[in-house]
Amino acid sequence: MPAAPVPPLAARATSVGASPVREILALTARPEVISFAGGLPAPELFDGAGLAAAFHAVMEEQAATALQYSTTEGSPALRAATAARLAGRGLATEPDDLLITSGSQQGLTLLAAALLEPGDVVLVENPCYLAALQVFGFAGARVVAVPCDEEGPDPDALDALVARERPKLFYSVPTFQNPTGHTMTIERRRAVADVAARRGLWIVEDDPYGELRYEGAHVPWISACEAAADRTVLLGSYSKIMAPGLRIGWMRAPHDLLRACVIAKQASDLHTPTVNQLAAARYLADRDLDAHLARLRTAYGERRDAMLAGLPDALPDGSTWNRPEGGMFLWVQLPDGLDATDLLRKVVEYDVAYVPGAPFFAGAPDPAALRLCFATSAPDEIREGLTRLGQALKG
Repeated sequence: MPAAPVPPLAARATSVGASPVREILALTARPEVISFAGGLPAPELFDGAGLAAAFHAVMEEQAATALQYSTTEGSPALRAATAARLAGRGLATEPDDLLITSGSQQGLTLLAAALLEPGDVVLVENPCYLAALQVFGFAGARVVAVPCDEEGPDPDALDALVARERPKLFYSVPTFQNPTGHTMTIERRRAVADVAARRGLWIVEDDPYGELRYEGAHVPWISACEAAADRTVLLGSYSKIMAPGLRIGWMRAPHDLLRACVIAKQASDLHTPTVNQLAAARYLADRDLDAHLARLRTAYGERRDAMLAGLPDALPDGSTWNRPEGGMFLWVQLPDGLDATDLLRKVVEYDVAYVPGAPFFAGAPDPAALRLCFATSAPDEIREGLTRLGQALKG
């Protein structure tokens, strides 16, 4: 008698696709490929010696604690250090306002668990960070795109969508957005806060790139807008400024929501790895992260400039692109009629890669858009990669 089939996968496991970015990274893993596809910090710029010293000190002085289970909320030392950094940048924060997460990506997953029921509406920027779309899709949410321009979401469109759709939250990467690199203006941030206050809406403000600014002045967080202080969640990460392999992020949120996320994290992974948290806290105590950030800003700024200088020769006539003031990404629009997804097959044959823009759209995709990451490669490699890209696109 044949065995009965096993029960099927959950509907959400088959309705949400794999990340095209992760799949492209797998396809371009060959060492000869110059990849502008991933959002990877440059490994040669990690402070390996400083982190090694921090781990060594933790294991020498408090190994029993470092190797043991810990509280879900996170290391008190790391929460205190993170709160101090936020306060130093103009956002009054106490350690108890924070939850340490396994990367800011986990913060999104916890928020989805705490806030969303299947069928709830989530508003997002258009285009939007791809992994956020995956999280909301897995939660069974209906994702609705808010029209955006280079200054941020259209306030009138946002207001109308909130009134019509009654969403639970609006998700945004206001500073050096992934994928576009755009930064929301202070006027648009205030408008978003005003809509949230008038209409009743959670704002999830994701800020993994905010400290990677190469020119211009810091724009205050939406979380700093008094009108939305009781309904704004700020997500951050040490991935882009310390090391992504640590998987350390944080969430700043009002008490009741933060508590719900703590419970969701208990059900997920109990706590972020203790040894990593203690090493990060020790690094912040013993090393000058701001000095390290200054080195990152100099290097990444040079890489951004190298990419901007090479794009006119690499891209077809009629292409346009932006000049981000920071972050890791440039957003390119190819001429009408070209499809960045179809062209990628040819481009990879020239040992260079980018990410097509289409998967980042919750609404109708723009086939001519693509994202380029300038942070991973040194200037000479960027120039060589753009030469290959030009040969592929113009050949």
